[in-house]
Amino acid sequence: MNDQAQSLRRLMSMRASSESDPSSGQTRVITVTSGKGGVGKSNFTLNFALALQARGHKVLIFDADMGLANLDTLMGVSPRYNLYHLLKQNKSIQAIIHECYGGLQFIAGGSGVTELLHLSEQELDIFKREIERLNGVVDFIIFDTGAGLSNETLRFILSADETIIVTTPEPPSITDAYAVMKMVKGLGHEVNFRLVVNRATDLREGTQTADKIRMAAHRFLQTDVPALGYVLDDSNVSKAVKMQKPFTVAYPHSSASRSIANIADRFLSGSTSQPSANAGIKGFLYRMFKRVK
Repeated sequence: MNDQAQSLRRLMSMRASSESDPSSGQTRVITVTSGKGGVGKSNFTLNFALALQARGHKVLIFDADMGLANLDTLMGVSPRYNLYHLLKQNKSIQAIIHECYGGLQFIAGGSGVTELLHLSEQELDIFKREIERLNGVVDFIIFDTGAGLSNETLRFILSADETIIVTTPEPPSITDAYAVMKMVKGLGHEVNFRLVVNRATDLREGTQTADKIRMAAHRFLQTDVPALGYVLDDSNVSKAVKMQKPFTVAYPHSSASRSIANIADRFLSGSTSQPSANAGIKGFLYRMFKRVK
């Protein structure tokens, strides 16, 4: 009994120390989105998460695309539970997390993504309590949202610490990516957007595509959109999709995998600044649900 009491006091002391230091053990919340479908957003999310994990970080990806959720297909898994079971069937957050690929954690959203916007007070309290259990347990929570600017996607964009917007060099994709940022800005919100160009033929095309969007955002939206980099067009990506494996796992030395590694390194190198007081899971929950209630 005495040993248990000492262990409990030690655990509470460590937790109090962590909570008093905003830079200690704070989970960062990231949204990944795109202006249109078919740009490889979910594939980027999955492989980006694996690259962060390979660099020593604990990562949880959350499939928040209620229309075309396909992260489970890309991984070749069939989770037994999803967000709906947490919200409506009293499952714990641990019960709905599926673990794969060396510890990568995954939550399937399902119809629970829509339910998030219509929770009762009791359900909301339960959801907040369960999600807060992840604080400090994982380093990053990455929400893979639907393409475009649905009400659900907008909530995730506005609530996350930052949003990665994925585009391709195709003109419609560029236009739609810019349109998402313009609409968010037009609603009076400031969002930390970061840009990734997928399926670039080469360095020049990737850089030129990013520059077009960045220049337009700077000129017309007075917004700086840092570019994280580009992912080279690579036939191994489609091969991995058919295998239902992440391409960084199936083809770790491919050009696309090297591109993802470079993006992860750039992302982490720009993540050394002191987090704001409103960052992390608590800030995410506050921003998400103050607009719902």
